[in-house]
Amino acid sequence: MPGLIQSIERSSAVLRLLAADRLRVGEVAEALDLPKSTAHSILRTLEHVGFVEQDPRTTRYRLGRGVLELRTAGFDVNELRARALDWADTLAARSGQEVRIGVLRDRRVLVVHHVFRPDDSAQSMGIGRTLPAHATALGKTLLAYHPTAAAGLARDGLDAYTRRTVTQRQDLARQLGEARVRGWGFVVEERQAGEAAIAAPLRTIGGLVVGAIGISGPVEVLCDTRRQARPALVEHVCASARSISRDLAAGS
Repeated sequence: MPGLIQSIERSSAVLRLLAADRLRVGEVAEALDLPKSTAHSILRTLEHVGFVEQDPRTTRYRLGRGVLELRTAGFDVNELRARALDWADTLAARSGQEVRIGVLRDRRVLVVHHVFRPDDSAQSMGIGRTLPAHATALGKTLLAYHPTAAAGLARDGLDAYTRRTVTQRQDLARQLGEARVRGWGFVVEERQAGEAAIAAPLRTIGGLVVGAIGISGPVEVLCDTRRQARPALVEHVCASARSISRDLAAGS
């Protein structure tokens, strides 16, 4: 059996202390019998990831918003949307396709942002809608990094939306593995006939996947003659995801 990681034990002890009171560095060090430099390093790291914050007036530390988010739905979707707005607009302009940003909610994809195709075609706003995770590029991208949700969805059964929808557990597991390896998700006519989609994960600090961004459009536009995703469009999606992820990590 591998040994325990001392730094994690110490970090959890710091969080327990701050759950009871607001403390200065020296007080944390004394309470845990740590060198002051070690206590300071732990506090700075926890502050960096949002688990503690320091009052600039008193210099005391307290629990941060990140700890509270662990008790709720996880990452703040409003922050996710705010940091992704400009990049989503740019992706729509570069790809010529509609753009959606989604998060996992109850084993489905909740659309938190939607940019219309930059043309004059009739379109309807998708913000607030939920989509089947196993039949969408956004969903497969998210499930690839959330194995518990993927396993639960597979146990509950995979509904068919078209004749191409993946409905077998082993096929879904294989596709999720492929998505992890290449770093992006892809579907062709699984939710809607004639439509394809490409998506990539959005990560915050530490590499945690908190959402996905993707484009969708006609199969003949997103795919080549072999029904494979066009590399240029994949790069547009992945570049946008990387840019949003940098902003998310920097702002955490």
